[in-house]
Amino acid sequence: MVPQKLILIVDLEATCWDGNVEGLGRKQTVDDMEIIEFGCVVSRFDGTVVDSQSFMVRSQIHTELSQFCKQLTSITQSDVDAAPVYQSVVPEIDQWLKSYKLGVWGSWGNYDKNQISAEQKRHNLVPEFFSLPHINIKQQWRQGKVNSRSAGLANALNYHGLSFEGTHHRGIDDALNIARLLRFTEL
Repeated sequence: MVPQKLILIVDLEATCWDGNVEGLGRKQTVDDMEIIEFGCVVSRFDGTVVDSQSFMVRSQIHTELSQFCKQLTSITQSDVDAAPVYQSVVPEIDQWLKSYKLGVWGSWGNYDKNQISAEQKRHNLVPEFFSLPHINIKQQWRQGKVNSRSAGLANALNYHGLSFEGTHHRGIDDALNIARLLRFTEL
């Protein structure tokens, strides 16, 4: 029997600000933001979770999290301070995923793909899964749905009578909730 290929669901949390970037006097872009959490879920295409893990990352440019970021993500300064830097986390992710036969990776929208691209430019390093095809799961979920314009994750779950489980805007919890939507998504 040939093993079924799996999907890796990735939800990132990153440094962020409410308003202008600290010290720059303008709104943030992915080039200003740094990943502080990789929420990763290995799943079957029907949403059955095979494995999940959160990888915390220590920011290197904006080392102090904004109050807005801490409130939004529930990630504390001590969480980030105790974490390894991006260059150390990427090999950890690669090692963790070695035993899984991944076919694609996906995220709720394109932000996660764009943020990893920004990290690639900054560090010349990305997790191996980044070479797999990417699926915008939000876009695929919207297919054939009436009134799906407001396709935030919580709204998408509510559309199917599901409640958000865990802490919203925490990478691992968001990724686990995205997996719950796979059975309603045309992939």
